[in-house]
Amino acid sequence: MVLLSGFCDEISASKNVDEQFSVAAAVGLTHVTLRFVDVGSGVKNVLNLTQPEQEILVERLRHYGLQVASLGSPIGKVKLVDVDDGTTNAYRPQAEYLMDEVARAIRLCEVLGTRRIRGFSFYPPKGRAPQDFIEEAARRLREIVERCADAGLVFGLEVEANLVGQNADCLLELVQRVAHPAMVVVFDGANLVTQGFETEQIVSQWHRLMPYLGWIHVKDYRRVHEAGGNWVDEERLDQFVPAGEGESGYREVFRDLRESIADVQTNLQQRGLAELVIDLEPHLKGGGQFGGFSGPDGFGVALRGLTKLLDEEKLGYRLRGFGDLIVGQSR
Repeated sequence: MVLLSGFCDEISASKNVDEQFSVAAAVGLTHVTLRFVDVGSGVKNVLNLTQPEQEILVERLRHYGLQVASLGSPIGKVKLVDVDDGTTNAYRPQAEYLMDEVARAIRLCEVLGTRRIRGFSFYPPKGRAPQDFIEEAARRLREIVERCADAGLVFGLEVEANLVGQNADCLLELVQRVAHPAMVVVFDGANLVTQGFETEQIVSQWHRLMPYLGWIHVKDYRRVHEAGGNWVDEERLDQFVPAGEGESGYREVFRDLRESIADVQTNLQQRGLAELVIDLEPHLKGGGQFGGFSGPDGFGVALRGLTKLLDEEKLGYRLRGFGDLIVGQSR
């Protein structure tokens, strides 16, 4: 069995909390991943919610009978070096970053009752080889991971274009240098397709990353848009499709996972995680550097595509049943 979740901010264009949660519950999810939300005071990244806003968020989760699988934080999506490289990426001194964004993310995980926090591996200067910055990225990541571990959390490092950990080679070196059981890998096949990798290469990277797997993000990509070079214009990516309809290798990944699930679960349990999460992040109506959008209709299509693929590859999962409904409640 795997646990299904989804980035529910992709459901609502306005990021309204009730639109997000009602549709997530309606399509059958019992768990969600949080990123952007409007609880009545404007759209915010969940890290920026005030304590009263956090209390509203927790109440709405309870109202819809939802739990939080992971915090989809942007931790690590900042420059590693304070240089003008032509991008709009921000730079934050590490000490300040740890005391501010990282500390707020950790506290929010505690409020939301999740042990999983998604993060990234920092931006090297645009045009520079990521391998040249692995040592510094690993140093900063270890400080973040140690703080997460102190709070009983697990930090999931996502493979993504333009970052230091943009492919399996770089990500594995980071994981091995950090060498901490509280850091795991978040696999995302579409993030490799957009860099020009073919399906066979992606599956090969999956095999290498699997021993360090924490959870899986599912979005698929049909073709490479202006592939080549060492930088991807994320705002121009426009060929996202439901799982199994693109080149991201999810069919092969799930087939392999079915054969390896016992080992994966054992590794997760050694890190204090009860199950493997497959997190839907479809981007069916658009995606960019800090998020995406699918709409309620696209999110439903994406979930059906994912479950169809899981069914075909004989991987078990559970969707909401009558016993999960919160009966007799009103706002």
